[in-house]
Amino acid sequence: MMQRTPDIARAPAAQSLSAWFRDVVALTKPRLTSLVLITATGGIWLAGGRVLSVKAAMTLLGTLLAVAGAHTLNCWMERDLDARMERTRARPLPAQRFDPRTALVLGVIYSLASLPVLFLGVNALTGALGALALFSYVVAYTPMKTRSPAALYVGALPGALPPLMGWTSVTGRIEWAGLVLFAILFVWQLPHFLAIAIHRKDDYARAGMKTLPIVRGDAVAGRHIALWVLALVPVTVALVPLGVAHGLYLAAALGLGAWFFAVSARGLRGPVDGAWARKVFFTSLIHLTGLFIALMADAG
Repeated sequence: MMQRTPDIARAPAAQSLSAWFRDVVALTKPRLTSLVLITATGGIWLAGGRVLSVKAAMTLLGTLLAVAGAHTLNCWMERDLDARMERTRARPLPAQRFDPRTALVLGVIYSLASLPVLFLGVNALTGALGALALFSYVVAYTPMKTRSPAALYVGALPGALPPLMGWTSVTGRIEWAGLVLFAILFVWQLPHFLAIAIHRKDDYARAGMKTLPIVRGDAVAGRHIALWVLALVPVTVALVPLGVAHGLYLAAALGLGAWFFAVSARGLRGPVDGAWARKVFFTSLIHLTGLFIALMADAG
């Protein structure tokens, strides 16, 4: 087993203050964090809340702190694994530009600060969901990635909670429409991240990750992708009978879903490869973007 180099020997060289702040932001994985804030804002708006309000601001601040904490702690926990992967070796910690102890302190501060913001500034239910997202990402998902392909499903939980948190911040309760928003993000993540797992299979193998393509092969992962995309269609359509969206959204959900499945259907017959997985990955991004644009245009 590869031994960890003591952190004291990995102290980064002196850097400018602006470079230090760039690395602080990089530890929070800003692209993923931005997506989380967008989906949380969507949950607020679809629940009938005022996006420009104190409660909405507290919801987004608490969500931002929770996500920043989870991602920073994830970077700290996986710094040695990240050093083995081409995709992640330039991150601040594996590149030895940033002190690991400082990253740990920042991650803990963000995480602890998020809870009173959500519990006291929003409501207890939204705070509990935020705590669940934080706990499941850091304590369950992160260590599970090197142990079982089931980490995919555990990791989809915190990724799907933000729109539900946005919903509960307005309503103060769990409702079917909020649960469907959660389900859309949960199911969507499965083919999205399986596609990444196929495309980056060699990278993940070097880091000792137990992804589905590594453990059971690309063919099995390809079938899972196609079947999850097929399952995603009725989940997205479920917002229509609940009255959250109407005809425009229904047409978009069916059209985008059919296109997404057409691209992913190769997974049912095989063979699959990295180029196909990359196409599925980009199709998933267009699908989700188009779906939420249609939802925002047609909701109410």
